[in-house]
Amino acid sequence: MISKYGRGWIAAPLGQIAAWLERTGISPNALTLIGFFLTVVVAGVLATGQLLWGGLLLIFAALFDTLDGALARHAGKTSVFGAFLDSVMDRFSESVTLVALIWYFSGQAEGRIPVILLAVTIVGSLMVSYTRARAEAVNIECKEGFFQRTERIIVLILGLVTGWMLPVLWILAIFTNFTAVQRIYDVYRKTNS
Repeated sequence: MISKYGRGWIAAPLGQIAAWLERTGISPNALTLIGFFLTVVVAGVLATGQLLWGGLLLIFAALFDTLDGALARHAGKTSVFGAFLDSVMDRFSESVTLVALIWYFSGQAEGRIPVILLAVTIVGSLMVSYTRARAEAVNIECKEGFFQRTERIIVLILGLVTGWMLPVLWILAIFTNFTAVQRIYDVYRKTNS
C-alpha cells in the first residue's frame, strides 16, 4: 500500500541517483547483490542485540534496496532475470533479518513469545510472496494486501528504533499472515466470478 502511493514521492530523487549510478557503470544486478550484503551486515548487528543501530542501518539498507530497480528503469536495462533476482534476494534479505532477531531474542528474558512471533512472521512473509507467484503462474494478477514488504520493513524499523519490539512483533505476525489470506481470497474471487 505504501509502496503504491509513496512511489511518486521518491521517483525524482531516485531518478537523479539512478542517473549518477549509470555513469559509474555498475549494473542493476550488482546493486541487488550489494543490497543483500548490506542486509546481512544489518542482520549481524541485530543478532548482537544492537537493535537501535540495526534499525538505523536498516533504513539505509532499505533505501539502497530501491536503487536496483530505479537504475534498471533509468538505464533501460530491465530484464526478466533482474526482476527474478531482485525478488529472490528480497526474500533472503527479509528472512536473514528476521532470523537474526530470532537469534537475539532466543537468549533474552522475554521467553519464547518473540521467537514464535518472528517465526510466524517469516512464514507469513514467504506466503505473501508465494501466493503472488503462484497466482501469476496461472495468469492471475495478485498484488492485493495492505501489509506488503515496504510496510513490514517500516514497522520493523519503528520497533527497532523505539524499542517497542513486542507490540511490533505482534503486528508483523498478525498482519503479514492476514495479507497472505487477503491474496488467497483475491485469487478465489477472481477465479469464481
